Amino acid sequence: MDTKLKGSFYTISEEIGNAVTHGIGALLAVLGTVALLLRADGPAAAAASAIYGASMILLFSMSSLYHSLTNEKAKKILRVCDHTSIFLLIAGTYTPYTLITLHGPVGWTVFGIVWGTAVFGIVLNLISIERFKKISMVCYVASGWCVVLAIVPLVRSLALPGIFLLVLGGVLYTAGIPFYRRKSVRYSHMIWHFFVLAGAVSQFFSIYLYVL
Repeated sequence: MDTKLKGSFYTISEEIGNAVTHGIGALLAVLGTVALLLRADGPAAAAASAIYGASMILLFSMSSLYHSLTNEKAKKILRVCDHTSIFLLIAGTYTPYTLITLHGPVGWTVFGIVWGTAVFGIVLNLISIERFKKISMVCYVASGWCVVLAIVPLVRSLALPGIFLLVLGGVLYTAGIPFYRRKSVRYSHMIWHFFVLAGAVSQFFSIYLYVL
């Protein structure tokens, strides 16, 4: 019988699916990070690639671990890690765009905004995930779309396919949110994970092919 795990929102089969999907993501993130570092030209590109790669690895690893474990105490800690790593992925993803593509005052301004929002969101989640759930969601979406603040200089500096892949990634992340919120629907969280994977892959190729 597929019962709901103690201390979890999901059944055993759902958690297996949740863990496997982002376990695959963690493996792809490691391979992608190696590819980014090999392609990076110069210290700024290498640093931006390392930050971005680390944020991907952390997000997918924490998510997979959180859904893999059954110990309630460990799961509670990893849930916080899972939620905070989302902010790190968003900020990490924007780092190559801000430090390499935009650079200068505009790049550093967007860099400061997205990382400042990430720190703010992380602090809220460390205090209480449930109490600040709505604020955190607003921060996720707002920081994820802060690229619109620099869309004009970005269009001037980044090839159109790179912009398309960046925006497509954002659309995929956003489109998956309804599945993330509908915990009562079986396998909805795994579907959310597929949207996250697709969004991450899209933005990875934007950075790999058009930023570095």
